[in-house]
Amino acid sequence: MKHSVDRILTTHVGSLPRVRGLADIIVAGQEGKTIDPASYAAALDTALGEVIARQIECGIDIGNDGELPRPSFFSYITDRMSGFGPGTSDRFDRPLPLDAKKFPIWFNQISTGGRRRLNVYQFVHAVGEIRYGDTAAVDKECDDFLNQLKKQKTGFAEPFMTAVSPGFAGTALMNEHYDSHENYVYALARALKTEYERIAAHGMVLQIDSPDLGMERAGYFQDNTLSEFLDAMDMHIDALNLALENVPADQVRLHACWGNRDGPHVHDIPVSDVLPVMYRAKVGGISLPFANPRHQHEIEAFRELPLPDNMVAVIGVIETTGNYVEHPITVAERLCRAAACVGDRERIVAGTDCGFGTIVGDTFTAEDVVWAKLKSLREGADIASKRLWG
Repeated sequence: MKHSVDRILTTHVGSLPRVRGLADIIVAGQEGKTIDPASYAAALDTALGEVIARQIECGIDIGNDGELPRPSFFSYITDRMSGFGPGTSDRFDRPLPLDAKKFPIWFNQISTGGRRRLNVYQFVHAVGEIRYGDTAAVDKECDDFLNQLKKQKTGFAEPFMTAVSPGFAGTALMNEHYDSHENYVYALARALKTEYERIAAHGMVLQIDSPDLGMERAGYFQDNTLSEFLDAMDMHIDALNLALENVPADQVRLHACWGNRDGPHVHDIPVSDVLPVMYRAKVGGISLPFANPRHQHEIEAFRELPLPDNMVAVIGVIETTGNYVEHPITVAERLCRAAACVGDRERIVAGTDCGFGTIVGDTFTAEDVVWAKLKSLREGADIASKRLWG
């Protein structure tokens, strides 16, 4: 992973607007409707070129394919693996987060607010042995991205691609087959190992999406004690490290969050509980959200829990569930504070709190606002760079 050697580098967390009607095509396919393969391929090709160009135009240094081909940041793996199918009982449904239970009016508003969305609580389940198939899909996604990137007049300082963690896949895609949650997570880790290694082989930074480290304290593990939750997260990291055993640590960054939703977040676990778990991961960088009003003060945790010498920190300074465009000076102030807390300006990268379209058709930030936010990210990073380097 590149360091901010003489200026603050910029990136984002992964998903970007699926432009040119691509979201409608993907949602229709997820609903079981017939999709014309040629029309889908053409829409994806056009959208991919545009999204790469827009990132470069906004000044993003470390960019990706926007996760454009995926229905969500995690459920895409069910098309690449065997062992998943329709659930057989509502006993295995994913639990609603505590926010949804405590604030039912809010939850009804986001569930019926007019955004076209997939039901995130009714994805397919693990109903058999989890095995990764051939690598055609992941190779195609990597090749499509890199080929489109070559067509641009300028490129990224560093390209990256996301992949879900075994821990979050194990909490989001419910288990009806394995005799324990731990055995299920390790089965996912052994399968995802193939995907991680293929992405790395294409020469990109691998971003592991692991929101379980934060959000599942008030979700999947809401009935457990804090100690039990942290023990489970330690196991999730052990499984992840197994999956990453053949990928160089400095080619991997790990993202965690508390759920990319415009919600109360009053049950979120403090970042000080999350950091020690993240530090155990075999990665060269971590990514956390510090722009949202619930967690922005927690950047101070890096003073008491110093970032390991081998890691960089992608600092979320742009919020991803609203339509306010952060002023560049606000972005700069957040980055300068982060540099002071981390204690090393070269080991911070300016980023977003999360993705802008983590689940297709379920976005809080308007497409045109997304690009304005990323432009402000670059402008703010430039201001911070002048303040930090003189």
